[in-house]
Amino acid sequence: MFPHMTFAPRAGQNPRLKKKLGQHHLIRSESCRPLVEFLNPSGERVLEIGPGGGVLTQALVDSGARVLAVELDLEWAAVVHARFTGEVPIATVDALTLDFSRLPVPTMVAGNLPYNVGTAILTRVLPHHSRVPRAAFLVQLEVAQRLTARPSTRGYGSLSVFAQVYSRARILGRVKPGSFRPPPRVDSAFVGFELTPPPLPEAELGAFETLVRQGFAHKRKTLRNSLALGLGREAAEALLSESGFSTNCRAEEMALSEWLVLHSAWQGLASEMQKC
Repeated sequence: MFPHMTFAPRAGQNPRLKKKLGQHHLIRSESCRPLVEFLNPSGERVLEIGPGGGVLTQALVDSGARVLAVELDLEWAAVVHARFTGEVPIATVDALTLDFSRLPVPTMVAGNLPYNVGTAILTRVLPHHSRVPRAAFLVQLEVAQRLTARPSTRGYGSLSVFAQVYSRARILGRVKPGSFRPPPRVDSAFVGFELTPPPLPEAELGAFETLVRQGFAHKRKTLRNSLALGLGREAAEALLSESGFSTNCRAEEMALSEWLVLHSAWQGLASEMQKC
């Protein structure tokens, strides 16, 4: 999976941290204990996204994991290469372009994700349950709360439903700004994921996610009104009637099982409309 990489010898101080890449590096390996305990990676392969200076990398290596790493920043990739003297294969690859369907089976995935692309990386990893049994990431606390939120609670939204489709997620522990260099302005949290097969055929997942996003697009509106903006009022009312839901229900009240009922009804209605 990783091409052969060569790095120039490094001398002097570490590279500067780059704000545009959202680099907030952990200071101490002890901070990573909740992630390592969740993955329990001794003897297992772990892909680390964005190792930075190698603090999480060290914690994973100390636990007995066989670590592979991808780092977008060539200068920091050289730091990790030098620190682990070739023990950790590392490639300068953007995780947003990484083909996770090519990971060796099994491979766990971990990382301290930049706030600006953390959600995008997560949504690329979670669908690969057949290759990734567990994953754990350090993300902004607000994102962690959204990923693990339940219906009718603060933060529950389309990201919460997406996480439930592909995994069982839970917050493993909070991390204060002082644990990073430079300190971010908000708290962070480790989130652990046990990846699971989705409850729908792969061919239907795109339509399901579109329906959920449409339902949450306007949180202050009823589900009927939110769906009407994308489907039309008549189709939205027919969909809710077919599903047995009140026209006054709201997206943030609906559990995954109810979204699946709604999706099934929409698939049926769409099929009938195509016959007309």
